[in-house]
Amino acid sequence: MSITTDTTRHARSYELPGEAGGLDIYVEQVGHGPDVLLIGGLGDTVESWQFQLDGLADRFRLTAFDNRGAGRTPLPNRPLSVATMADDAAALLRDLDVPSAHVAGFSMGSAIAQELALRRLAEKAPSERAFFEAFFTWIYPPRAHADGTVDQIVEEALAFPHQQSVEGFQAQLDACLAHHTADRLSQIAAPTLVLAGELDTILPPRFGHAVAQAIPNARFEVMPGEAHQPFQEVPDQFNARVDAFWRDIDRRA
Repeated sequence: MSITTDTTRHARSYELPGEAGGLDIYVEQVGHGPDVLLIGGLGDTVESWQFQLDGLADRFRLTAFDNRGAGRTPLPNRPLSVATMADDAAALLRDLDVPSAHVAGFSMGSAIAQELALRRLAEKAPSERAFFEAFFTWIYPPRAHADGTVDQIVEEALAFPHQQSVEGFQAQLDACLAHHTADRLSQIAAPTLVLAGELDTILPPRFGHAVAQAIPNARFEVMPGEAHQPFQEVPDQFNARVDAFWRDIDRRA
C-alpha cells in the first residue's frame, strides 16, 4: 500500500550493542522537509500514523517504524525495556543519517520519546552548556529561569571539576528506569514524609501521592509553585518542612 507517491517502504538492519546479527526494523518514510520521527504506542505499527503520514508529508520528511515485537519488526530473545526501544530509535536515526529530528510519540511511544530525548541529550548536545541548559529546563520552575537562578546553576555546573561522563549519565538513567518498588512499599515501617513540587514535570505530584498511599501512615505534602528540586529552589521552606517532620517524630519517640 502506498501512502503518497514519494513514500518509500523498506526494512533496515543495523548492529545494536550486545545483540548479534543486528535487528531488522521495519521503516516507512514519506515527504520532504525537516525530519520528524514518529514512535508508536503499545502494539501499534506504522499504520497508526496514517493521518500524519498523509497530512504532513507536504512540509516534513516523516519516518515511522514498527517497534521491536510489533508488526513487521521481530522480537529478539532478550529482555525488553523502554530504554532498549529508545536505543532502537536512536540507532535508526543514525542508520538513516538523520542528525536531528522532531519526535512525536503517543502512549508507550511517549515514554520511548522521553527516554530518547534524555539519552540523546547527553550524547548529542553540542556543548556542555547546551546540555545543562536543556536538562535544567525540566528541573527548575519558570521563575528560576526568569530570575537568573538557572543561569547561575549552569555556570556552577560548568565549573565543577568532577563532571559526569555520558556513559555514567546513561547508566544511572537506566538504573532509574529499572527501579521498581511499588509492590514492596507497604513493608516500610519507618515514619515517612513524601514531598512533591507542584510544577514538577519529571515526577508530577500524582506519583508522590501514589508512593505515600502505598507506605503505611506516610505523610504527603505538595510544595506550591515548585518543580523537581525544592531543596535547592526554596531551601528555607524545604528545611522548615523536613525539620518540622523530624521534630514531630522525635516528640513521638
